[in-house]
Amino acid sequence: MRIEGKSVVVTGGASGIGLALARSFKAEGARGIALADLQEDALLEAAGEIDALAVPCDVADEAAIKCLVAAAEDAFGPIDVFVSNAGIARMGGVDAPDEEWRQNWDIHVMAHVYAARAVAPRMAARGSGYLVNTASAAGLLSHVESATYSVTKHAAVAFAEWLSIVYGDRGVRVSVLCPQAVRTAMLAGRDEGVASLDGVLEAEQVADSVIAAMEREEFLILPHPGVQGYVERKASDRERWLRGMRKLRAAHGGAP
Repeated sequence: MRIEGKSVVVTGGASGIGLALARSFKAEGARGIALADLQEDALLEAAGEIDALAVPCDVADEAAIKCLVAAAEDAFGPIDVFVSNAGIARMGGVDAPDEEWRQNWDIHVMAHVYAARAVAPRMAARGSGYLVNTASAAGLLSHVESATYSVTKHAAVAFAEWLSIVYGDRGVRVSVLCPQAVRTAMLAGRDEGVASLDGVLEAEQVADSVIAAMEREEFLILPHPGVQGYVERKASDRERWLRGMRKLRAAHGGAP
């Protein structure tokens, strides 16, 4: 799919990957762009920069997603592309509070479910549309520093796969974005950790990868190309991969 003439919604659009994507969509000639975020001041600034519709939205609230979709449709007509991009970095293991597990689940999984509920059937009825869900390379591999992040990002990838299986023959394209470290606010002030071993990309580089993958209508978007090799190694010998991940965790400050 080419973006020219399309209407687009981007959640988590006030900064980082979301804003970089919105800028790219604008440059590609999108008919209308709706940006959603909880950071209202940053959202208004971002929307003003690219002449987008600003919609304050908590993606963990299904009613808010419905309002976002209604506002975008009122402004631009049927939604052609919905980028479910919002995310959080709440690193935790088995002892993480239940509330942190719920936050990760609600934002990394249910937000994608709410978006799909709101737009996928309408796209299928029209025979066209595109869903782009942001997950993480942790959803294909793991995150040695966080169970909450790894588990919910795995679920995000699985849900995107399901969407493609169910809607792919009905004109709805689905892609899942799985980067490693990206220089965004989520990374700021934190040790870049093992995710940065293959380098830290700029958000604009990730946006370029998304635009290119959407033009080819590819399901899996890997801005860090080395991830493909890791996935293949994991699939071919999981025991060896797990041993390697344990060594990696120990080398970066985890328990031996």
